[in-house]
Amino acid sequence: MQNNQPLSTLTPNSDSDNIADDIKNTHATATALSRYIEVLLHASESPLTADDLKKHLMISQDEFDVALAVLEERLSHSVLTLAKTASGYRLQIKDSYSRIIHQVFPERQETLSQALLETLSVIAYKQPVTRSDIEHIRGVSVSSHILRQLFDKGWIMEKGHKDVLGRPALLHTTKAFLDAFGLTDLKELPELPDLENFKVDG
Repeated sequence: MQNNQPLSTLTPNSDSDNIADDIKNTHATATALSRYIEVLLHASESPLTADDLKKHLMISQDEFDVALAVLEERLSHSVLTLAKTASGYRLQIKDSYSRIIHQVFPERQETLSQALLETLSVIAYKQPVTRSDIEHIRGVSVSSHILRQLFDKGWIMEKGHKDVLGRPALLHTTKAFLDAFGLTDLKELPELPDLENFKVDG
């Protein structure tokens, strides 16, 4: 006889390594699956892709899409929101609550220097670029400290070399950069008029 107990009321069997047995033997409603997705996103230290979630829950694309829609609807009444980044899905506090967080926990608010933001913007909008290209665009030299900060954050990487004298390294942004700014693709970057007509030489 099929067990029609809602998936949301179950806990993983002690005899299994994951929740696969529970899902197989349970009438998995979209609401129940959405709760499992929410739990996994809460527990994960990094974003999870759709493929990750479907694999863990052993569900189809259609089941995933419906469950995700249910989760988004439920979160519309929550302080959390479901964000999709280049690395996958994650839960985060809604922007409307950022003010109180910064007031109570000011140490959590990271202040990025104008020079760092300008350097990062040039790389993001005009990649691949060399250090010399960045200096040409900004009109000032690029501090090694700023580049080191961007490398340490994992926001930029070296990939390839420009075919000019000295073969300088070409700088690109990373998935971590997209994740940090809540983007799934570079196409989502807003227009930047100051750089719109600039073309890197060579």
